[in-house]
Amino acid sequence: MSRQKVPEDYKQTQINCRTNRVFSIRFLKFSNGCFISLSEEYQKIGSLYVSSAIANKVSTAKVIVNKSNSIFLTSITERVALMVNGFAIVNLSSNGGLDRSEMEDVLDAILKLID
Repeated sequence: MSRQKVPEDYKQTQINCRTNRVFSIRFLKFSNGCFISLSEEYQKIGSLYVSSAIANKVSTAKVIVNKSNSIFLTSITERVALMVNGFAIVNLSSNGGLDRSEMEDVLDAILKLID
């Protein structure tokens, strides 16, 4: 069995938000989707959202619900699923809710990773 390695299948970056919060993003690409992990401080499993996009229709499941950033996580997961035309799994582990500027910083970083 031969394995092909795609050079851009895994990316990692750090976001220094305008509010001095720091997040680590890990992006893992698959042929039918991607996994994105956002963590503040420690790498751990937090909220987990899964979206699938087929023919421009998106379906989302909230596996582990985030009480403070639910709409933000839903929108990121659905947008990424549409961009990759497949599955998007997003994990968020943070010390509290994100404000608007932090959401913008995180979203910009994620979109740069996907391109």
